[in-house]
Amino acid sequence: MSVKILAIESSCDETSASVLVDGKILSNFIANQTIHEQYGGVVPELASRAHQENIVPVVDQALKVAGIRKDELNAIAFTQAPGLIGSLLVGSCFAKSMALALDVPLIAVHHMQAHVLANFIGEEKPSFPFLCLTVSGGHTQIVRCDSPLQMKVIGETLDDAAGEAFDKSAKLLGLPYPGGPLIDKYAREGNPDRFKFPEPQIPGLNFSFSGLKTSILYFLQEQQQKDPQFAENNMADICASIQHRIVSILMNKLVKASKETGIKEIGIAGGVSANSGLRNALQQYGEKYGWKTYIPKFEYCTDNAAMIAMTAWYKYQAGEFVGLDAVPGARAGFEH
Repeated sequence: MSVKILAIESSCDETSASVLVDGKILSNFIANQTIHEQYGGVVPELASRAHQENIVPVVDQALKVAGIRKDELNAIAFTQAPGLIGSLLVGSCFAKSMALALDVPLIAVHHMQAHVLANFIGEEKPSFPFLCLTVSGGHTQIVRCDSPLQMKVIGETLDDAAGEAFDKSAKLLGLPYPGGPLIDKYAREGNPDRFKFPEPQIPGLNFSFSGLKTSILYFLQEQQQKDPQFAENNMADICASIQHRIVSILMNKLVKASKETGIKEIGIAGGVSANSGLRNALQQYGEKYGWKTYIPKFEYCTDNAAMIAMTAWYKYQAGEFVGLDAVPGARAGFEH
């Protein structure tokens, strides 16, 4: 008998539903929330309300495209943590209600574990052990994976995440939210070596981006005192230089992690893994150091339910189910 799983992702400002059958993704729908653009960031209360509006049509569409009826489902999966607590509650309550009504098991998924397992969607899957650089707006981690359900964080940011460094730098440049993709867009036309920003000297495999953000702030303030149009007139080169430094910080730690562990199966994941500079760098470093590299498709980089479904597939096989008393968490440790 084939196993059919419906997965729901609602950790931040995307409402997503996906249907998986026997380890293959049949549908993956995402409803984005544009209301936050006018505020320059995600407003939690508005995000929760938008999830409530979106979740029924998104789930309905995912089932229709997959050609699966509700009564055919074998399990319902949802994102348990981390994320905005109101947003997580919408997804978890919907999943619990549906699992109860259909009398099928419930699977709770850790959002960051799911980002790593986005690399397992598709035909070419990493071999174990596997290192994954997971980079998003709220997280920057190097994760060692010994199996789909056995992972350990071996390095992480001590302050800002790389995604925050992109978005906050964009804000300093007067670019609208979300600014990370705009920096990537301008960077393609610019000279990455024109402006030099410092690389933090953090011991071990941990990261720090707060000092870089401050140095960018002081640099722009100093230049704009001399020329108020400095940012506008040099946007491509500034963005290219910022992106070059953020990517080099990430890649230098990944090289160190590979050398220390001896692992050469290397992937990236998370929203920032959609960045063209990081994707290109991983391929270049892979050729240089003899790595076998993995990069998820764009649609599986940002928050999406397909990665939740893929994680749920492995959890279903292992019999890792939760009861209706499972509680979502805004922050949660990540050791599996």
